[in-house]
Parts: sequence; structure tokens; C-alpha cells
Amino acid sequence: MASIKKLASQTVWYGASSIFARFLYYLLTPYLTYKFRGTVDYGKMSLIYALVPFLNTLILFAFETAYFRFMQRKEYKLDVYNTLSTSLLISTLGITGTMVFFRESIAGFIGLSNHPEYVTLSAIIIGFDALSALPFAKLRHDNRPRKYAIIQIARILVNISLVYFFLTICPAILKKNANSILHFVYNTRYSVAYVLIANAAASLFAFLALSKEWSGIKLRINKTLWTEVIIYALPLTIAGFAGMINETFDRVMLQRWSPLKGDAATFEVGIYSACYKLSILITLFVQAFRMGAEPFFFKQSTEENAARVYARVMKFFVLTICFMFLVVALYLDVWKILFIRDEKMWEGLRVVPILLFANMFLGIYYNLSIWYRLSHKTTAGAYITLIGAGITLAVNFLFIPYFSYMACAWATFLCYGSMMVISYIWGQKSYPVPYAWKKLVSYMVIVAIFYFIHHGITRIWHNSTLNFTVATFLLLLFGLFIYRVERKEMDNLLKSVRKI
Repeated sequence: MASIKKLASQTVWYGASSIFARFLYYLLTPYLTYKFRGTVDYGKMSLIYALVPFLNTLILFAFETAYFRFMQRKEYKLDVYNTLSTSLLISTLGITGTMVFFRESIAGFIGLSNHPEYVTLSAIIIGFDALSALPFAKLRHDNRPRKYAIIQIARILVNISLVYFFLTICPAILKKNANSILHFVYNTRYSVAYVLIANAAASLFAFLALSKEWSGIKLRINKTLWTEVIIYALPLTIAGFAGMINETFDRVMLQRWSPLKGDAATFEVGIYSACYKLSILITLFVQAFRMGAEPFFFKQSTEENAARVYARVMKFFVLTICFMFLVVALYLDVWKILFIRDEKMWEGLRVVPILLFANMFLGIYYNLSIWYRLSHKTTAGAYITLIGAGITLAVNFLFIPYFSYMACAWATFLCYGSMMVISYIWGQKSYPVPYAWKKLVSYMVIVAIFYFIHHGITRIWHNSTLNFTVATFLLLLFGLFIYRVERKEMDNLLKSVRKI
């Protein structure tokens, strides 16, 4: 239980800051869907943000994971940070420079041929985010969550403040003062560009706030270490790149192969992207969990009871995401009002339960992936993710022309579900962990049944009070059921959390 307590402590610190920061960022969703209502701008913004993670993955080259792994090697401990930072600086300059040079071609590929400036701004965002990645990883490894949390939250606040300034304050000033100097530097037609400028400024802020971490870097490369890192990180990078296909490339495919064309297709991209963000709770928890779990898993690997600890972590993880699924799926009528301010986008809400389950599968897969990270069989992760990417591409290519964004949702579900199953079967042969898989699967089946019960009732009697009452009853019923089944474990966990 001491190990679980330690992970809980790390997840509380890194998780709370990550959840709060990302929740603040997600508050832009209702604001932007409201500001962009009746236009295709939200779809355009979604397309450019579908590009960013691909290039981030390519630049970072899984160096964050490699940093945690190779810091455990005493012979390399003094060289890891300098070697990885130097290599990252070189790759960042090379890739962002290439982006700017080929900005028109890239913009055309993602369906934004009239806006190559969006690619240039994205290159700036990607560059500063990449150069901040290892300093953030160093803070996590050195157990400095307070600084990590403050910078992450401040970065999001800077981003939100600038977006509000550009999209609300500037137009208001121009409306009141026709002679304002803003007329020379501000154009209301470039709203998406201003969102990207705000993001770039926030990324620069984070980079500068981490000056103490990167200013002491010595630009040198230990060739032996670098070679080992590349061998270790290459499969993870391939997996990460394929993972981005699974996570964001469906927007680009939807734009290209939607049964609708032109601006109508772009608007559908906006609908799908906005509804995707209603999986916020599970997405945020998985992100927060990864922040605490990645260094924890590697440090725990040297303990004798590591496998049992991983199994217990999985149980608590699945229980948590099952609750989160119910909180979002059962109260969808509330979430849609809070997060999607363009009622025309509500037609896409049917994808939300599918995407919630898909993200549950992804979180479980991340837990399972510890077997190939610890055993240096990272090529397995690449193979698994490539299989997932193949499923994503095939399902989207075949079915988007007929089912639009519903095909995207089911492709994500099938992709992550397949990756989860393959990783479990493969991992149990290479690195056995005593997961209580029958019990965990039953929990997920129960929450799915609860959702269908609620959905059936709401279809028959569409009454807000009744819907809310039934949702609350089912949520409490599941909580009572879990407490009765897992009472001993839950009591021990609560005792540990109180001591944090």
C-alpha cells in the first residue's frame, strides 16, 4: 500500500495541476464554439490542431520516456539531460524550419490552402513546446510538483487571457472607437490566427519560465548514450506517431472524405471535435495519471512486488474511469450546455458514449504498456499501435463517405479496443501481471448497461427532472455496488489518501 500511496501522492500533485490546467483550457471550447457559431472557423482550428501533435511526436522522439528510463542507469545519469536536450534542440530547429519552408504544401494537405500562416504559427507553438518538454520532465523526475503545477496553470491562463483579449476585447474597442490604432494591426476576419498567436505566446511564456532548467544545459552529446536512446525510443516514436493517427488524423480524413463538401465538411469537423471534448473527464484523468505513473512505474520496477502493485493500480484506475464514464454519459444534457454553445453542433452528441469508451480503452492500454517499456521490447508497442493505426485508417476510409463522423467515432473505439486486447495478451506472455481482468471487464459492462438503461428511459420519457433523477440513482447504485465489492481495498486507499 505504501507504493500505491506514493503514486496517489504524485497523481494528486501532477494530476490536480494537469486537470486544473487542462480544464481551464477546455473552458475555451464553449467560448470558441460561441464566438465561431455559424461559421466554419472552429473546424479550421480543429484541422490545424490535428497537425500539431504529429510534429510534436516527431520532434520529441519519445525523449521524455527515455529520460525517465535512462536516469535509472548510473553510468549515464550525468549525461542524460545534456545529451537529450542537445539532440532535441537540433531536431526542433530542423523540423520547425522545414514546416515554415513547406507551409503552403502542408496547409493544402490538411485542407487549409488559403491559410499557410496557420502552419507558421503552429511551427512556433511546436518549437517552444518541444524545448519545454525535457525541463518539464526534469521537474517531474526531481519531484518538484509545485513549480511544475504553477507553470502549467500559468501557461493556460496566459493562453485564455490572450484569446479573450483578441476575440472579445479588441473587437469591442474597435466598435467603440473607429479611430483606434488597432485598425492598423487587427483584423476581425483572422480569428483562428489570433487563437494560434495566443497559444504561441503561452508556449513562449512556459519556455521562459523554465529558464533555470534549460539555461544550465551543456550542449554536448554522449554518442554511446545517444545511440542507446535512439534504439530504445525509435519504436516508441513510431508508436506515438501511429497513436496520433489514431487520435487526430480522423479530422483530416473527415475533411477530405465527408459525404458533404467544402465548408459543410469543415463544419462537420468542428462538430466532431467539439463533441470529442466531452470525453474531458476521462481524458484529463488519463493525462494526469500518466504524469504520475510514468516515473513511478520505472522506479517501482526494481521492487519484488512490482507486478502485484501494477495489478492494484489497474484496478483503481478502471474503477475511476468507470465512474467518470457514468458522470459524463448520464448527464450529457448538462455537459452539452456547458461546453458546446452552438446548438447546431448538438447533433453530434451521439458519438460521445462511443468516444468515452474508446478513451477508457486507451487509458487501460497505457497501463498495460508497462510490460514492453520495462522489458526494452518497445518494438512491441510500435507494432500494436501500428495495428491500431491501420484499423483507424481502414475504417475511416471505408465508412466516412457513408456515415461521416460516426465512422470516426467507431474507428477510434475499435482501434483502442484492439490495442488494449492485443497488449494484454502479448504482455501476459512476456511480463505476467495478475490483473483481475474478469472483474474489471464486468465493471465496464455494468456501466455500459447503466448507460443504455438511462438512454432508453430518456428516449421514452424526455423529462429533464426524470432524466436527472434516474442518472443520479444509477450513479449512486454503481457507487454502492463497487463499495460493497471492493470495501477493503477502498477503505485502505482512503486511509492512504488522508495521510498524503
